[in-house]
Amino acid sequence: MSRRTVLKAGATLLLSVTVPLRANAAQILAVRVWPADDYTRVTLENDSDLKATHFIVKDPERMVVDIEGLDLNPTLKSLVAKIQSNDPYIKQVRVGQNRPNVVRLVFDLKEEVKPQVFTLPPAGNYKHRLIFDLYPVKPADPIAAMIEKGDWSGDDKTAAAPPPSPKEQLEQLKPDLKAEPREELKTELKTAEAQTRADKNGKMVRMITIALDPGHGGEDPGASGKNGSREKDIVLSIAKRLKAKLEDQPNIRVMLTRDGDYFVPLGTRVDKARKVQADLFVSIHADAFVQPTARGSSVFVLSEKGATSSAARWLADKENSADTIGGVNVKNHDRQLASVLLDLSTTAQINDSMKLGRSVLGEIGGINRLHKGSVEQAGFAVLKAPDIPSILIETAFISNPEEEARLLDDSYQNKLADAIVTGIRRYFAKNPPLAKNRLT
Repeated sequence: MSRRTVLKAGATLLLSVTVPLRANAAQILAVRVWPADDYTRVTLENDSDLKATHFIVKDPERMVVDIEGLDLNPTLKSLVAKIQSNDPYIKQVRVGQNRPNVVRLVFDLKEEVKPQVFTLPPAGNYKHRLIFDLYPVKPADPIAAMIEKGDWSGDDKTAAAPPPSPKEQLEQLKPDLKAEPREELKTELKTAEAQTRADKNGKMVRMITIALDPGHGGEDPGASGKNGSREKDIVLSIAKRLKAKLEDQPNIRVMLTRDGDYFVPLGTRVDKARKVQADLFVSIHADAFVQPTARGSSVFVLSEKGATSSAARWLADKENSADTIGGVNVKNHDRQLASVLLDLSTTAQINDSMKLGRSVLGEIGGINRLHKGSVEQAGFAVLKAPDIPSILIETAFISNPEEEARLLDDSYQNKLADAIVTGIRRYFAKNPPLAKNRLT
């Protein structure tokens, strides 16, 4: 018995051949595509470990992938229709049986990329996964992106004739300098521009930068509720509401570690916050427990000496497994990151985090029952920035049907965001931000 695979006309890199079916051929179980400005991920979930090779073809830009031990099936063919027109990096994909037991994928690209192709062992609800991560050759500068995206807040937007920016001051001092500033100076100028602004009286004021971290995303859905809601969707919605409310406050600018449904490794979340020299880091989650009766909101900060409760330790272990579920390329992942950041963490950072946590917890307690009346501590990897006060908010138990309904309610999300804003304002009222002097 044989079958013939008919390929798209004009696909010169693909061969149409007669392929005998093998009883032991691997099977593709699911295909998923996660487009984002940061990178696009393509996932092939399968019933066994697959071996793949890839290479880049120029003019036009294409990535060719050959997967061994595989026969084309309808699930893999469905990948073609999953590529969205607004994908930042992939124009389209073509699939075909290149030769017996070898399937070829050809990704037509919109720009030059740095691909990472790797496999993941079974984790969570997933079987084996073959991952293609397509990164831009020139990633966006996070500080420049913040300056470009955000408007200045409050009445000061209309300030007339503000004093010259740091870059303008530099140009005035060196009017005949034709060469571009060196890269380190460019970074310093962008940082200075992001940290200061002129008020309506022309006085330079200190900008506050807050990093909001919606937990999970992409391959990692987080916890799920009885009615099918997913933690990653709820916390992204809350984070976007919180961002808008914070940016309504004067002199505050916000960076989201993710602004869509894609996976961001834990260490990368911390790194993003440090690159924009954030004054605060706030990670947002929606808890789950084996018993549906568990309920209440919580706030956590880092601990260097062990968790304050067995529940906090259990939760930290669960949240720290996000990289395993979401899928990190171990070859390119800094294995030492978590331990290095923990070693650099100071008592001062944890003390500031506790102050922030108490302010936020006190406000959240006004709209939802608290799971515990005090800020808890545990070894959350995402809270290990050595120089940024960092908290993790468990907004409610998504595993509790009553709290799941509240988490899905627009009114509750708005009240929750308002409470967090008030808590942050209370913190800064007592702890004004200092001039930046970051570790590098």
